[in-house]
Amino acid sequence: MKKNPRLYSPYDAPMWESIAEGRMKLQRCPESGVFRYPPGPMCPVSLSMEYEWTPISGNAKIIAWTVFHRQYLPAYPAPHLVVAVQLEEGPIMVSYMDHADLDRIKLDAPVKMVYADHPDGYRVPKFTLN
Repeated sequence: MKKNPRLYSPYDAPMWESIAEGRMKLQRCPESGVFRYPPGPMCPVSLSMEYEWTPISGNAKIIAWTVFHRQYLPAYPAPHLVVAVQLEEGPIMVSYMDHADLDRIKLDAPVKMVYADHPDGYRVPKFTLN
């Protein structure tokens, strides 16, 4: 089983390793205290290039969602519920939820991060209603 998906930047690896361990970490600027997602080289507030990998709570709220009624990828059968959430720590993240939650979804609904095994052998974060 692979531990990480294909990386898209040199800053991704620690994040995917933490997801594989079931406790997502994001970069946090020690100067401004700002968390950032996706991982990157510089704090958008202080412009500092220093950062530390800090565990996040996994708590978030739904800020938008959509349902794909057609299957585009084998790992995500239709209907596929995609959500944009704002993490308690501030960053916005796009992920998915089980479509069984569709009837109960609403704007600002509290959600919790959980982890799912991807068919390609790595873990991904997803969300469930609180």
